[in-house]
Amino acid sequence: MKKKVNVGIVGATGMVGRTFLKVLAEKDFPIDQLYLFSSARSAGSEVEYRGNTYIVEELTEESFDRPMDIALFSAGGDISEKFAPIAAAKGVVVVDNSSQWRMDPDVPLVVPEVNPEDVKKHKGIIANPNCSTIQSVVPLRVLDDTFGIKRIIYNTYQAVSGSGVGGIRDLEDGMEGKAPQKYNYPIAYNILPQIDVFMENGYTKEEMKMIEETQKILGRPELKVTATTVRVPVRYGHCVSINLEFEKPFTVEAIQELMAQTEGIILVDDPSKELYPMPIDAEGTNEVYMGRIRRDFSQDNGVNMWCVADNIRKGAATNTVQIAELLLDIL
Repeated sequence: MKKKVNVGIVGATGMVGRTFLKVLAEKDFPIDQLYLFSSARSAGSEVEYRGNTYIVEELTEESFDRPMDIALFSAGGDISEKFAPIAAAKGVVVVDNSSQWRMDPDVPLVVPEVNPEDVKKHKGIIANPNCSTIQSVVPLRVLDDTFGIKRIIYNTYQAVSGSGVGGIRDLEDGMEGKAPQKYNYPIAYNILPQIDVFMENGYTKEEMKMIEETQKILGRPELKVTATTVRVPVRYGHCVSINLEFEKPFTVEAIQELMAQTEGIILVDDPSKELYPMPIDAEGTNEVYMGRIRRDFSQDNGVNMWCVADNIRKGAATNTVQIAELLLDIL
């Protein structure tokens, strides 16, 4: 039995913060003392965890002046930029769900099924990758090791919950004909080929996250990667169409076998029965679903795949908790 640790959650009243608590309970994470933090606006709220009621505290610079081993952050980049170093300086290992530290060369960017060994390189902060990146690299590691990836083309279909409660509200309000508040355009009965702001190169920030984070997690900074990210009117569950070009020949059957054997992946791929992954099936689960695996006849050694996962679970809370589980072995 693993030793019990003291855990803090920053952003405890938010969508991901509350899912942290669900996943921690499901995994029977060995918590001794639990501390919940939020902004001043939500401080004083009551949150239930495993039959006990906790009062949410306002996050301050003194919040980490107590015995604490791990802090799970999901409160935005500005909060992480300020408070993660404060926590780390006081001996707390921070697992941060924002984009603030992901591309910092001194901060490991971890997906436990892909690069668990990188956890040991931490200097007090570990970054949780972008939601779409997380689900995509789970199958890519074993494929790169087996066939050698030359190029990756991502096209994503991302649920509105990726924008938080505001995205869900825009979808629900839009179904009633109300104007959007979160997005620039209606998301109901529509799709938006923009996630985050546009960069000078014409890509959005979300697209560049997927490109750069994939290269970092796989340890291949020169790997050719491109992406188009799109918001779709689905509540939960991101979908990614992944096109790969390999160095070596392959068979579809070999890839399917690898996917079926890979930790964290559920293979749903039977065209004869019209079976394939869908977000409605992934919602509320922690796994990555793979299907529609077929040869890309337009290029040598090319393959198309369809990848689905719950963006709030595997794409945020579950991956963060999995990183915390890895820390239990090295604390």
